[in-house]
Amino acid sequence: MPQEHSLRRNLSRRRSFRSGVDRDDRGWTMLHVGARKGDLNQVKQLLDEGMDVNVAAWGPKSKGVTPLHLAAEGGHLQVMDELLERGANIDARTKGACGWTPLHAAAKERKKEAVKFLIENGAFLPDDINDSRFNPPLHYCPGLEWAYEEMKRLQRESLSAGEASYSSES
Repeated sequence: MPQEHSLRRNLSRRRSFRSGVDRDDRGWTMLHVGARKGDLNQVKQLLDEGMDVNVAAWGPKSKGVTPLHLAAEGGHLQVMDELLERGANIDARTKGACGWTPLHAAAKERKKEAVKFLIENGAFLPDDINDSRFNPPLHYCPGLEWAYEEMKRLQRESLSAGEASYSSES
């Protein structure tokens, strides 16, 4: 019996990712995996257990990617909302030549609702796409043109709709 008890304790300790040290070969934590899959329950559970909402991945192809980047890339609005509620940095940047934000990730994958959600929640996007201080060069990061077109369209719609609420769409 004592051996069975210690085995159970080890299993439960292994399932807890409080430290953020447990990572897969991409450098992702379980929170990254849950956010990418759009698994709201897993994301809530990991955050409740104390995982850092802004934990950055450090794999060879994902330097600095946060769970919000992955949720935005997948267009998972409920997970994005939960992450932002818990203090996720809406303008977190990856490392390297591109410096992607979650908005860039959503735009690259053409996740229209995610782009709209991020802009409505205050994601930073300069007025001019050529603002090189805040936007990576377009030849490194295709997809940004679309984000700007979408942003301008959303602004036109909200002006023409007056004070119409967003709640009628989903």
